[in-house]
Amino acid sequence: MQDPRAGRAVTLVMACLGVFVAYLPVTTVSVSLPAIQRALGTSTSQLSWVSDAFVLPMAALILTTGVWGDVHGRKRVFQAGMLFCALGAAVSLTSDSVQWLWVGQAASGLGAASLLPTTLALISHAVPDHRERGRFIGLWAMSLLASLAVGPLIAGVLLEHVAWRWIFLLPVPVSLTVLVVAAFLLPDSRAPHGRRLDWPGQISAAVAVTSVVYGVIEGGANGFGEPAVVAALVLGAVGAAVFVAVERRSAGPMIDLALFRSPAFTATALVAMISFLGLIGFFFVLSLYFGMVQHLTTIQAASRMVMVTGASLLAGLPVGRLMHRVSARVLITTGLVVTAGALLSLTNLDVHTSFGSIAWRLVLLGLGLGAVLTPMTASAVSSVPHHLTGMAAAGNNAFRQVGAALGPAVLGALLTTRALDALPGRLTDAGVPTQTGDLVLTTARDQGLGAVAGLHLDAATGPVLTALSSSFLDGLRLCLVVSASLAALAALSCALLLRPTATPASASVPVLRVAPGPGSEGNGTAGNGSEGNGTAGNGTAGNGSAGNGSGRAPVTTVR
Repeated sequence: MQDPRAGRAVTLVMACLGVFVAYLPVTTVSVSLPAIQRALGTSTSQLSWVSDAFVLPMAALILTTGVWGDVHGRKRVFQAGMLFCALGAAVSLTSDSVQWLWVGQAASGLGAASLLPTTLALISHAVPDHRERGRFIGLWAMSLLASLAVGPLIAGVLLEHVAWRWIFLLPVPVSLTVLVVAAFLLPDSRAPHGRRLDWPGQISAAVAVTSVVYGVIEGGANGFGEPAVVAALVLGAVGAAVFVAVERRSAGPMIDLALFRSPAFTATALVAMISFLGLIGFFFVLSLYFGMVQHLTTIQAASRMVMVTGASLLAGLPVGRLMHRVSARVLITTGLVVTAGALLSLTNLDVHTSFGSIAWRLVLLGLGLGAVLTPMTASAVSSVPHHLTGMAAAGNNAFRQVGAALGPAVLGALLTTRALDALPGRLTDAGVPTQTGDLVLTTARDQGLGAVAGLHLDAATGPVLTALSSSFLDGLRLCLVVSASLAALAALSCALLLRPTATPASASVPVLRVAPGPGSEGNGTAGNGSEGNGTAGNGTAGNGSAGNGSGRAPVTTVR
């Protein structure tokens, strides 16, 4: 029999490696966007899809993969996630068009969707005690931040010497190695209560998320009055309504809506979605600023972006220790307020902003974000009874990825719309002749802002690039104000909803009924237990949830 402590250590290592691989494409691709745009000649909307092709499967499928792990075993889903990460990276590595890059990114996103809820659920199963589990989740969150931190450096070093495709090399051997090691060492687990796949909920969720993101991206590129854009947004709204209706009536929902009776879970879900919308969207527009306005090399851009992720990683270490002394509400709210202030401080960026001038603001932004991630994740998981941690982890990650999917779409649309609106005036201010200005405007509207830099305009080239940079900065400032407002909104939501509560073992209201499934535990009540042992008698921590095996749905409690 495997030593439980050794099993916990293996689970932690595998979970940390899994989330590291899952998030590695986020910043490696973000900092490489200008190079990808130059190499493939993409428009801004096509470039948005490079990021969103990765995060859309994460947002749309993360709940389903969480349920699949609960039903069929989390080890299998973990291994499948590693396989898809390797496959997606291999496709991206060999792609010669933006369409194939989308395919590779989508496969990697499916792998990440499998890994995120599974790794958290594996940790929650291995460490039932919520206090000790918080430390493990802190290390999990640090691995996520470490992935975001090293991504720009990996991309920057590689792009100084080889083509952009090689940024996708590292995940292939790492994913395959972790997959093989997990087959021999990783302990398996499943949900202690019967769950089942919810295909109507899955389909409606995927339709809602994909339609909304498509509508926002294409609306920013072609106008929100276009019939296809209007239809997509309407379909997204209908899909969201259908999802809510289906989940309310489903015998085995992907995410039980009664979870939202827990103020802590609701607060962390809102914070996750809003903060990641601003964060991933910010990375998208910041990389374009470094490439299109400051004309930095990839390694120069990476050295600036790592200020954010590196500071987040450093901040997460003391925050993990403070969680037992300072309430999650204080930590998260403070972090979001600092984030909002840092974003506002960036609104005076211009073409000639120096490294030193921007560095302290990016570090401040990273410190704010670092104070949010660990307590946000830990609060979401600890706000529900032990046997629902898999569903809570998947739900929190789903909201996070919906925000991440909307980030490049929303901020990319705002950036493009504002820049295009400002461009005619900026061209006039720069003294560009009318005929040349018309050519520039047509190119920008039809092919994207990046295409303007490739025009050969002889003597007018300098003034046109100056006007382009100025109009881009107009769009960037709008994006920063919106991101700061979102961070402030998330801080307000946290302050109002996330309140100190009792642990799940002692919570009493409200009541959440978990749908029974074949072979589910019996009719005992939650009491003080966190996970039943599958036989008549007590759970692991007192009067457990396992009862007499009759298959009736147990009653548990959510804060």
